Amino acid sequence: MQELGDHIAQATGATASVRLGELMLETTGEKVLSLLGFLRDDPKCLFKQLVDICGVDWPEREKRFDVVYNLLSLKHNRRVRVKVQTDESTPVPSAASLYSAASWFERETYDLYGVWFGDHPDLRRILTDYGFEGHPLRKDFPLTGFVEVRWDDLQRRVVYEPVKLQQEFRRFDFLSPWEGTRAVLPGDEKAVEKVAEKAQEKGKS
Repeated sequence: MQELGDHIAQATGATASVRLGELMLETTGEKVLSLLGFLRDDPKCLFKQLVDICGVDWPEREKRFDVVYNLLSLKHNRRVRVKVQTDESTPVPSAASLYSAASWFERETYDLYGVWFGDHPDLRRILTDYGFEGHPLRKDFPLTGFVEVRWDDLQRRVVYEPVKLQQEFRRFDFLSPWEGTRAVLPGDEKAVEKVAEKAQEKGKS
């Protein structure tokens, strides 16, 4: 894998590394299309199948998003991962001209993370509803969302309303001794029985 990574790095200028037995390539938005084209067409690569495009959000970083491309070579039975960093306003060139599957993957990444893809043929939401506010996989997106949806019998239609919490929102940690459930969960009785058995054994000795 390292030999292949060195070959790709020398030809494209990408940064290559092997992590957990997988080849990882890092490049910039300006060079990503040339790198993807090389990976698809070079005889030593032939990564002709785009498996997925996804995003990763690092809010504390200046370029908060990683756009990750997962490619597969059926010819050589190899996989490679390509990463590009970008921010909220800088578009990443669309790979739809190289891989037809990229169009929907990029729409999904835009919908869930808000990453823009330049020259995309139809960049619009694909999973969330029309008029949806925000991008739900960003780390700063509220867990409750901004609106709630319900059926209104009087209007005979679906209506959207701002989220109203009847009580303060809490995230329960059921493993915490301070917030844990008082009911005995299935399997917990075994631990109590073992503690009692050990206590009895110590008492006998």
